[in-house]
Amino acid sequence: MKLFYLPPYSPNLNPIERLWKFMRKKIIYNKYYEKFNEFESACMTFFRCIRKFKAELETLITDNFRAVGA
Repeated sequence: MKLFYLPPYSPNLNPIERLWKFMRKKIIYNKYYEKFNEFESACMTFFRCIRKFKAELETLITDNFRAVGA
C-alpha cells in the first residue's frame, strides 16, 4: 500500500469522489424521480451493473498522479 498526500479541498484528486461524480452523472442528470424509492432503485441498479462502465471508470479512477513542483 502506498499513501499519497491529498491537499485539503481537492476532491478531483480523490478517486472515490470521481466515482460519486460519475454515478451522479449516470443517475441524476436530466432525470426526475417522483419517489425516493425510484431514486434508490436507480442507485442499486447502477451498482449492480457497474461492470458495464468498466472502461470509463478505469480512466477516471486511477492513482496516476503527477507531482508538480516537487
